[in-house]
Amino acid sequence: MKSNAFMFALVADQVSSRLGPDRVPLALAALSPTAMALPFERTAGDELQGLCNEPAAVTTAVSQLTRLGDWRIGIGVGPVASPLPDSTRAARGPAYVAARTAIERARRSPVQLALALTEHVSAADYPELTDATTDAETALWLWRSTLSRRSTEGWELMDLLDQGLTKADAAAQLGISPSAVSQRLGRAAAVEDARGAALATRLLARVQELGGTVQP
Repeated sequence: MKSNAFMFALVADQVSSRLGPDRVPLALAALSPTAMALPFERTAGDELQGLCNEPAAVTTAVSQLTRLGDWRIGIGVGPVASPLPDSTRAARGPAYVAARTAIERARRSPVQLALALTEHVSAADYPELTDATTDAETALWLWRSTLSRRSTEGWELMDLLDQGLTKADAAAQLGISPSAVSQRLGRAAAVEDARGAALATRLLARVQELGGTVQP
């Protein structure tokens, strides 16, 4: 039995895995707090796979993988067979097929990320949906490009602020001046990050909404 509701299947592949250590355990630990329909698992070698129902979970996962570095990401959008199994490795449906298409396209992407619709959705039949998908992918590209330039120090500061610390408290904990915190925030592109994440999330939600118009 298949659900018509569109979901997001994510596949992440470690870049140049033969030249470095296995980073899958670290990625799984970083992704574990993300609210997933089916949590990320190692599916083959250096590959991860998970299933999201919420657009915000997609952007959270992209942020975490971008922070870790050296992860290629494919996001497939489409229906998933229901009821959902206990494991993403056992899940089936067009969203997973689209994720495979996306991870291959990600190899040619400027930021190693691609978003793909289920294959039975054509631009001729669903122009608004395909345009929305291109818009969402573009937003993800621009946002990920910004995040990929953030330094370790920038991520450290953002972690403290995300925990609710004020700039003054963060400065004290890091042993730097408040003005240095402001400078570090600028270099970390904090404002651009927040707006980029919000934009990408909204556009993914639009894709999911329009997906409800697709005839099975």
